[in-house]
Amino acid sequence: MKTFIIFISVLSAAIAHGQRTITPSDSCIVSGKIKQNKIITVSELEKYIPVAIKEQIIYNHKGEIKDTISGLKGVLLKTVLNDVVFIYDKPKQLNEFYFVFIATDGYKVVCSWNELYNSEIGNNCYFITEMNGKKLHDISERIVFLSTADLMSGRRYIKGLERIEVRQVD
Repeated sequence: MKTFIIFISVLSAAIAHGQRTITPSDSCIVSGKIKQNKIITVSELEKYIPVAIKEQIIYNHKGEIKDTISGLKGVLLKTVLNDVVFIYDKPKQLNEFYFVFIATDGYKVVCSWNELYNSEIGNNCYFITEMNGKKLHDISERIVFLSTADLMSGRRYIKGLERIEVRQVD
């Protein structure tokens, strides 16, 4: 019996450890190789005119369906970052820039400057302002970032986004 209780305790701890707890974020700071840090708040995101986004099936890295989200509206990342000024000497240095998106649970995702500003992917990267019938301030995992152009969409479906670091390759 004692062995069974220990087994159940270890199993419960393993299951709890395997599930990520997402702390909601009410703001996201953009910092790094930019002239001035930018703080993106829930209230600021709600001021933009959102665009409708078609229902998204979220796939994991194996191509398995993990979730389906609907009733989506969002604001393009490029729109929100429009006033961010990057620090560089020559325009070709922008090829060396990349963005690290960091969630409250430590989850990190990387996008290159060219990916966001020089490809169709950048036209499909959103801050979600409405999801499953809920407005942004009611979404439990706010702030949410999603790239709708990815094949394995779960990789860049970031919940609880709290930081975007602009970096340059050394």
